[in-house]
Amino acid sequence: MRASGILLPVSSLPSKYGIGCFSEEAYEFVDQLARAGQKYWQILPLGPTGYGDSPYQSFSTFAGNSYFIDLEAFVKEGYLDKSDCEDCDWGTNESYVDYEKIYNSRFRLLRKAFENYDCETDQEYRKFVKENAAWLEDYSLYMAIKDSLNGISWIEWPTELKNREKAALAEEREKLAKEVGFYCFQQFCFFKQWTALKAYANAKGVEMIGDIPIYVAFDSADAWAQPELFQFDKENIPIGVAGCPPDAFSATGQLWGNPLYDWEYHKKTGYAWWIRRMANCMKLYDVVRIDHFRGFEAYYSIPYGDATAEFGHWEKGPGMALFQALEAHFGDEIPVIAEDLGFLTPEVYELLEKTGFPGMKVLEFAFDDSEESSYLPHNYTENCVVYTGTHDNDTLAGWFDSMSKKNRSFAREYMGSRRAPKKELHWQFIRLALESPARLAVIPIQDYLGLGTEARINEPSTLGKNWKWRLLPGEVDQTLVEKCRR
Repeated sequence: MRASGILLPVSSLPSKYGIGCFSEEAYEFVDQLARAGQKYWQILPLGPTGYGDSPYQSFSTFAGNSYFIDLEAFVKEGYLDKSDCEDCDWGTNESYVDYEKIYNSRFRLLRKAFENYDCETDQEYRKFVKENAAWLEDYSLYMAIKDSLNGISWIEWPTELKNREKAALAEEREKLAKEVGFYCFQQFCFFKQWTALKAYANAKGVEMIGDIPIYVAFDSADAWAQPELFQFDKENIPIGVAGCPPDAFSATGQLWGNPLYDWEYHKKTGYAWWIRRMANCMKLYDVVRIDHFRGFEAYYSIPYGDATAEFGHWEKGPGMALFQALEAHFGDEIPVIAEDLGFLTPEVYELLEKTGFPGMKVLEFAFDDSEESSYLPHNYTENCVVYTGTHDNDTLAGWFDSMSKKNRSFAREYMGSRRAPKKELHWQFIRLALESPARLAVIPIQDYLGLGTEARINEPSTLGKNWKWRLLPGEVDQTLVEKCRR
C-alpha cells in the first residue's frame, strides 16, 4: 500500500509554555493528519536531552523527555494551578524554543506537581515502576546523583560512584530517595501521556514513526550502568568514539563523541540489550527509523581525546548477526526504516538487501547534473521511503536558494517546471516525491508551508541554533490540510 506522512518533531508543536508537548495541540495535529489523508506522523527521538539539546544525545535510550509532559493535564488533575504555568518566563518568541528558560521553569513545575501527587497509593504508578525497573532504577538514580553533583558527567564522579560500588550506590539511593522518586514520577507521566496520544493517533488511522540513534550518549545512564556494553578501558574511559571521516562537506570529518559498542560482548549475550532496546521502541512506535544504519556493517572509530575525526579508522560491525537475533525474537516483519545515507559501500547495500528494510531517498541529494544520482526518483524501487529533506537538511525553499544556477536549472527541467513561479516550487518537489515509486513518502511540515532556512531544524556539526524551530498556532490551516489531501 502506498502512503504518505509528515515529519514534525514533538518539540515543534505550537503548544503553550515554551515547547511542543503531548497537549491538546498534539491531538489537533493528529486530526489534521487524518483529514489530510496522511497515514504517518514521523517524530525525532523522544529521550531526555542534555548539553546542546540534541535528541540524538540523550541521558537514556529508554527514558522519555520530561519537556514533552503536558502541564495543562496537571492543572486539570489539580496538581498545579494555571497561574503556576502562566507566571513562568517561557521566552518571547513563539517560533523558537528557549531551552534555558524551559529548563528553569519546567522542572520547577514538575517538582511542584510531584509534591502534590500521592505516589504511594497510586497502583498505576507502582505498577509502572515495577514493570520498568530494568532501566528505570538506574536512570532515576543516575539523574538524582547527577543533579546532586551539579550536573557533571559520570566520568567525573567520585570513584566509588563512577564504578558503581554497591555500598556507595545503596547509600546514595537512601540519601536521594525523594529525588529518585521525582525522576520515576516524570517517566510515569511521560509514558502515560505518550501512550494515550499514540492510541488516539492509531484510532484515527495514523501510525507513529519513531527515530532511534544507533549510538547512546557517553553522558548517559546506559554508559554508566552497563559499561561492559561499550569499548571502555579498565577505568571506564572510552578507547574509541563515533563519528564520520572527512568528506566534501567537512575537511576534518564529524566527531560525535559517542562510545562505541563492544560488539563481541553483545554477540556473546545473544544481543540481549538490543532486543530490550527494540522491544521498548516497538512499544513506543509503530515503525522505527534506525539512524546511521551503515554503522552496523562498518563503523568509524576515532581515538578518544582527538579534537577532530581526521585520524579514525573503519571497524567491522555486527552485520546480519544482529538482525537475525532480532528476527528470531520478534519475527521477520520488524517495522524498520534504515537510514542509509552518507558514504555507502557495496557491503552496506548488501546488508540492507539481506534485511529487507526500506532505505531512504532524499530529493535534496538528487540534483547534481554532473553525475547520475540514485536519489533521482526514476531510479527508486518500491521498497524505499522518499523524503524531500530530513531534520538535518535545509528546508526545500532554503535549499533551492542555495543551489548553483546550473543545478537549479536541472531541477526545473527534470520536474518539467521551468516556468513555475519560485514561490510554488516546493509543491513541485512534493509532487515529485509523491508520484515516485516509493511505497512511503514523508514530507517535513516546513516544506508543505514553503518556509525558508529560518525554519531549519538542525545543521549538523553546529551548536546553539538547533532543535528550536516551532510551528505557530494556526499556521497549519484547513486550506493547507485540503491541499495536502488532494
